[in-house]
Amino acid sequence: MTSVLATAAASSTAIGFIEVGAVALGLSLLARLAGRLGLPSIPLYLLAGLVIGEGGLVSLDISADFIARSADIGVLLLLLTLGLEYTGEELVTGLRRGMTVGAVDAVLNFAPGFACGLLLGWRVVPSLLLGGATWVSSSGVVSKIIADFGWTANRETPAVLNLLVIEDLAMAVYLPVVSALVAQRAFAATTVTVVVAVVAVAAIIAVSVRYGRHLSRALHGASDESLLLAVFGLTLLVGGLAEQVHVSAAIGAFVVGVGLSGPVQHRAGALIAPLRDLFAATFFLFFSFQLVPSTLARAFVPAVVLAAVAVATKFVTASLAGRRARLGAPARFRAGALLSARGEFSVVVASLGSTTADGSDLASVAAAFVLLTALASPLLAKWSARRPAATTTPV
Repeated sequence: MTSVLATAAASSTAIGFIEVGAVALGLSLLARLAGRLGLPSIPLYLLAGLVIGEGGLVSLDISADFIARSADIGVLLLLLTLGLEYTGEELVTGLRRGMTVGAVDAVLNFAPGFACGLLLGWRVVPSLLLGGATWVSSSGVVSKIIADFGWTANRETPAVLNLLVIEDLAMAVYLPVVSALVAQRAFAATTVTVVVAVVAVAAIIAVSVRYGRHLSRALHGASDESLLLAVFGLTLLVGGLAEQVHVSAAIGAFVVGVGLSGPVQHRAGALIAPLRDLFAATFFLFFSFQLVPSTLARAFVPAVVLAAVAVATKFVTASLAGRRARLGAPARFRAGALLSARGEFSVVVASLGSTTADGSDLASVAAAFVLLTALASPLLAKWSARRPAATTTPV
């Protein structure tokens, strides 16, 4: 009996290796095809996820937990590498200057989703959740596009990153509140959760700004192997601790990158880049892997209308942020293309309403909307890349 079980386990492991290897090779071919066509790789990864995911043309029995965990790591590494490009002082200054734009962004981009839910005849809570899904841009998609197009030093990039951080910080308040509405939780308990989340965010940023130099000094003499393991482990550790207090793990990863400085900052970026590319590809694959094509088709019409409106409102936000930063029209357009994508947060927000009366409709519309904007953003970025890009050191 034991030998039979051992044989079955070995066979399952072998099949798992074969499927994961085949997926990795497939992603490699898609990345190469994207390069040949002069396109970003994100749309091809998303379409591949639909083909091999639930209800797709090919059904692979890949461990959902393995893919999901790899995808989560991909988002953290994408935000870590963006954080490595900035200092704590730049982050704090950007947040102070960007609060007004962040408030306008919240109103402009929450309204389309909330109004759509009410027009579809939904109740108030699922409409509030759809508003949250249309509000927040995808940190994962944005950071991948910036890396692919080499836009890290573009003048609009600091403004975009500031807005992403502000949105993520706002989620520290929004998520506990809507979760309480869904669960009909007491006001006092919700207030405590929100206060803890806000204090945790402030503490993470303060520690990074104040003690980041000491951390960089401690890691300066480490070998490449030791440095890679230290930065990778620290990113996951801080991200996990952030999630424990209801703060986005992406914020934790970004702040880890901001905290590193000097030669360590540049070495860490070079060492992390291959890992980032590997796990980021998994993130985009998993993003659409969990979507069911039949449910997307049912929600296609409202999702298309909502996506068109929500992309337009992000361009308005980008234009406002660009004017405050004294950016030209091409830079403002690139910022709008970047911010158009919705992603991981939108999926999380929509999933909160799965038990509500309109939960299935909410999930379908949100999934189709997210896929459309995640596909549109890199294509808009590609089109905007044809314009001359002014570059400078982030300030």
